[in-house]
Amino acid sequence: HQYLFVNGRPVKDKLLHGAVRGAYADYLARDRHPLLSLFLELPPEDVDVNVHPAKAEVRFKDAQLVRGLIVSALRHSLNDAGHRASTTVAQDALSRMNPQNVGAPSDENVEYIQPGDKYPHIKGIEGAPYQGHPSRPLPAATPLTGLAQTAPMARSYNPPDPLAESAAQNFPLGTARAQLHETYIVAQTANGIVIVDQHAAHERLVYERMKQAIAETGIKRQGLLIPEVIELETVDVDRLIARQQEFSELGLIIESFGEGAIAVHEIPAILGKTNIERLIRDLADELAEMDEALSLKEHMEEICGTMACHGSVRAGRRLNVDEMNALLRQMEDTPHSGQCNHGRPTYVELKLGDIERLFGRK
Repeated sequence: HQYLFVNGRPVKDKLLHGAVRGAYADYLARDRHPLLSLFLELPPEDVDVNVHPAKAEVRFKDAQLVRGLIVSALRHSLNDAGHRASTTVAQDALSRMNPQNVGAPSDENVEYIQPGDKYPHIKGIEGAPYQGHPSRPLPAATPLTGLAQTAPMARSYNPPDPLAESAAQNFPLGTARAQLHETYIVAQTANGIVIVDQHAAHERLVYERMKQAIAETGIKRQGLLIPEVIELETVDVDRLIARQQEFSELGLIIESFGEGAIAVHEIPAILGKTNIERLIRDLADELAEMDEALSLKEHMEEICGTMACHGSVRAGRRLNVDEMNALLRQMEDTPHSGQCNHGRPTYVELKLGDIERLFGRK
């Protein structure tokens, strides 16, 4: 579903398809492709349309100029779009939660609990509020730990001053209410809720900061007290050493350390504490999979994305309310924060009206 036209003529051109792929590399997963119609107009003398019997292919006088034009134009449009939630994911989630789509009582994955039945301490909607399991009484509520003992997978906190709360909800991504499974942040907005994948979101933030640093002043390095030596296959060592200069621009200083080994001397400071061996192995795998036709800049962005993944907040890390809200505010100020640099959504927004319809309120 990619329709490409050169001076009004439909063509199938590897250069054009490659340029489109390069432009969307930061925003789509590798197995996804953009749907588009692309119209390219240029002087007739700058393109040869007679290289294919059916005139389906063309040859450009300055192929790199054409590629750069397409990549920059598409990225400019994507930048203007800003961050957006994944509406398709939200719609799919709502359809799965719709009452008529939930499994019938015979479904082994669905358990229907009646107050006073299996759990007598649950009094139901009209009765007393849930008091926790009898053997584990509900502890006194404290910020982010009020439910830590009775519900280790969901952490909440006491809401702050109502005026500040109301103001926070006017932010596009709202104010954090809880962290679920130490992976997902649930935030309340003025007209719905937002669920954020903390690792995917922070990965995008780190990635964009690294790209900005490269463009402005270069990435600051952090020297290792003792170089870390990592043993690899010889072919992987050769690939890494061949890109030594690119890694240097990204703040990663490596050198060959005998046969089948790499010595790491410095890493990008933005990564903080990271598993250096895993990072190097991932970079080696990334280089093995890369298309050799990619430009130097695109190679660097691919590598930069892998490094950002290692420098981001991991799933499974507990965040306090200030950290969660800080992440939401940074997402609002960062372009393309609706997707991580692997193309997965970083957050899903569910409108209050849709949630109310699920419960028959509308």
